[in-house]
Amino acid sequence: MEKFIIEGGNELSGSIRISGNKNEALPVIAASLVTNEMKLSNVPQITDIISLLALLKSIGVTCEDNGDPSVITLSTHNLPPLFERKESLILDKKLCQSLRASFLLAAPLALRYKEVRIYEPGGDSIGRRPLDAHIDALKKFGFHFNYNIHKNYFTVSLKTPALQSCDILLLEASVMATEHIISIAVLAKGTTRIYHAACEPHVQGLCHILARYGAKIKNIGSNFLEIEGIETLDKLATPYRIAPDLIEAGSFIGLAAATHSSITITNIAKEDFTAPLKGDAHSPILTGFSVLGITTTWMPDGLLIPAQTAHITQDILGSIVRLSDAPWPGIPADLMSILTVTATQCEGTILLHEKLFESRFVWVDRLISFGAHIILCDPHRIVVSGKTPLYASYISSPDIRAGMALIIAALCASGTSEVHNIYQIDRGYENLEQRLQNVNAVIQRVSHEADM
Repeated sequence: MEKFIIEGGNELSGSIRISGNKNEALPVIAASLVTNEMKLSNVPQITDIISLLALLKSIGVTCEDNGDPSVITLSTHNLPPLFERKESLILDKKLCQSLRASFLLAAPLALRYKEVRIYEPGGDSIGRRPLDAHIDALKKFGFHFNYNIHKNYFTVSLKTPALQSCDILLLEASVMATEHIISIAVLAKGTTRIYHAACEPHVQGLCHILARYGAKIKNIGSNFLEIEGIETLDKLATPYRIAPDLIEAGSFIGLAAATHSSITITNIAKEDFTAPLKGDAHSPILTGFSVLGITTTWMPDGLLIPAQTAHITQDILGSIVRLSDAPWPGIPADLMSILTVTATQCEGTILLHEKLFESRFVWVDRLISFGAHIILCDPHRIVVSGKTPLYASYISSPDIRAGMALIIAALCASGTSEVHNIYQIDRGYENLEQRLQNVNAVIQRVSHEADM
């Protein structure tokens, strides 16, 4: 086990390069199962990606990187051909349960195997995350799901000779369910219509790579998708580049703002950050920070967050403002933890409303241990008052984004803090301590054995 030892209270400066988008890379890699070969670049080196690739390798998918793990070629030639379905397959339990995205393999593998056993996926402990949206939609294509409640696995099979198109109304704009459906609909005979689809940038990224294979997808970037199925997906001649990670960019905006430091975020294109908005409109991420009074400037080499003391805005009547997450193009739920810690270092008071997950704010007791002034109103709402001096603490990371928020708190706090359970943070942030050290953060990764 490893932990971070962090000395806080120092002003940071310099630039931080954004890695590839975790939430785009995972569904794109899973969708390689409906192709013969897939070439990708700008793949982030995080443990969720490593686990998914290990899961694919365990069933015979080959992965070549020629010495550069950010550029990979995935080949499914060792697997049974699509729609052959003569053999059965049991996936590795530990790898399935190590990440949520493992469930994206269910339907694509059921196109190749008679029956697939896939274990209930893992992921962040941020509340109930049902799989009903996946299962209800995929049943319309002809898939059958059976859940073994005692051993926590699904058996998945395709009960029809081929995939038939269908109309799907998602009861929630589930990102992963939308991605799962898209990866199957591209091979379904006829036209599939998805209503109330998720339209986050990473969903758009999956659509764009499949379109490069010849898939016919209309209305990309909207919540209504029309997909005309084709028989096969052709091989890509050149690698598809995974887009920059917008949540990671938001995390570093919060880092700069909370520590009152000047930091430039590089490897991020303005058109990627503001899409699908036009012109100079703020992205949902920048809009969230602007409510906290934080200013940013686009520079030739990236996005500059200047050193500043931010003042939280008030509504037009002078009342406390409320900031809520929402499906894209609303403020991403993954950003709420970062906005929370940032708000503790801004002047004023704000109500943060996390609508999607009932346990997203469970971690704020750890932030309170730093000295933050936070009232937990209920599982979905907190009131944050700042600016508050923070003091060193010894805490454990509960999930990816809360873990990053706690690192930001530790870098704001006076004294030396310890952040444990950092494998959770490694699931979503590549070489984090090295990149933070490059902007003068005092942070070290050490093993627990070093304490003995």
